[in-house]
Amino acid sequence: MGTDGNNTEISTADILISSRTELSVYMRYLNLALSALRFEEKEGIQLLGTDGNTLFFSPSLLLEEYKAGRIWVNRAYLHQILHCIYRHPFRPYGNNKRLWDISCDIAMEYIIDSFRYHCVRMSGTRYRRIFYENLKGKIKIPTAQAIYKLLEPLDMSDKEYEQLEFEFRKDDHSFWAEEEKREVPLPDSAEQKWQDISEKTQTELETQAQDVSEEVEGFLEQLEVENRKKHDYRSFLRKFSIMKEEAVLDMDSYDLSFYTYGLSLYGNMPLIEYQESRESKRIEDFVIAVDTSMSCSGELVQEFLMQTYKVLKESESFFKRTNIHILQCDETIQSDEVIHSEEELEVYMQQLQLKGGGGTDFRPVFAYVGKLLEEKAFHHLKGLLYFTDGKGIYPRKRPPYDTAFVFLKEDYTDADVPPWAMKLILNPEDLNMTKGELE
Repeated sequence: MGTDGNNTEISTADILISSRTELSVYMRYLNLALSALRFEEKEGIQLLGTDGNTLFFSPSLLLEEYKAGRIWVNRAYLHQILHCIYRHPFRPYGNNKRLWDISCDIAMEYIIDSFRYHCVRMSGTRYRRIFYENLKGKIKIPTAQAIYKLLEPLDMSDKEYEQLEFEFRKDDHSFWAEEEKREVPLPDSAEQKWQDISEKTQTELETQAQDVSEEVEGFLEQLEVENRKKHDYRSFLRKFSIMKEEAVLDMDSYDLSFYTYGLSLYGNMPLIEYQESRESKRIEDFVIAVDTSMSCSGELVQEFLMQTYKVLKESESFFKRTNIHILQCDETIQSDEVIHSEEELEVYMQQLQLKGGGGTDFRPVFAYVGKLLEEKAFHHLKGLLYFTDGKGIYPRKRPPYDTAFVFLKEDYTDADVPPWAMKLILNPEDLNMTKGELE
């Protein structure tokens, strides 16, 4: 128990309820999230902590925080809610848990410091302001994952860790899951609950886009990153495959009735007849256009080609004879390499050299492919996959084949493409896992 400014006794649970109410007044779009945790006292922890279902709190530390000022409690409460909205308690990341913990805290404090609401507004320290300025210069959307990847190569000392923890660490992460994260949350789990809350919060903010203040935009951007739907890159490439009959024995196609009929008729001679062909859905005619302009990182281009190669070289992706054109282009066509087999693709990747470095204009690629179609260079062109950063001139008219623009980015930023095109947004981590986002 403690006392408020009027010497009235107040319980520690009342402190949290009061904080929740005040935050709800200023941030109505968080009402669902703010009410999603029950409270439980737990001494021996670092002020607050959560497992996604319960908000654990140290009564003694919470009372001290409250005496220092309600804003401190409001910020600590909001810090927990944001962790859950971004599903940090359910998503272990990387091999360095200490770095992951502090990266999550930095990301949450960055969002809270971007708010101008009186209930959480505080003057930041000089260290924090300088850190944020450096962060903004290197990361467009400072998610916990992006901060982790930025800090990981630095090989920080214990003193540097302690300094970051002193500045940004506000809660206890001992209640967080430590097992590998799942691609799909278990039904009725805390993670599934918070995924639903997160998506509903995003929808509410997006429907109120004109009324959303500037400081909430960063919060919404991170929501868009966390809530983007992921699909198997391999499955995405199969959108460009066709069904075709192959001349190959189908060992699973024989009729069991012939087998048993032969045994009954001849005693020891089953009748087995395999089909000499089967239908397969694989890639045959295909175009991969690679933007090698100055605005597109050479390392990202090579990573994209390497991962696409790893998917395509699997035997089930190719017909025995295929026809894949790999175009390197900026504002003009720099090269056209035609791949007819897995072996040729292997040689191409081993000898890969990027050409170009000018501006970006998508129209020459479509004009060039149109010319190839007129010259009967394809039997059945299913589609074109265009890897780019999106900064270029798109053709107005839809081509007579499927088209997908692939954007490989360190941070999630939306990109406008023509209505007739598909869009795939990847970041390097997604591509390494052959995961991506399809819209």
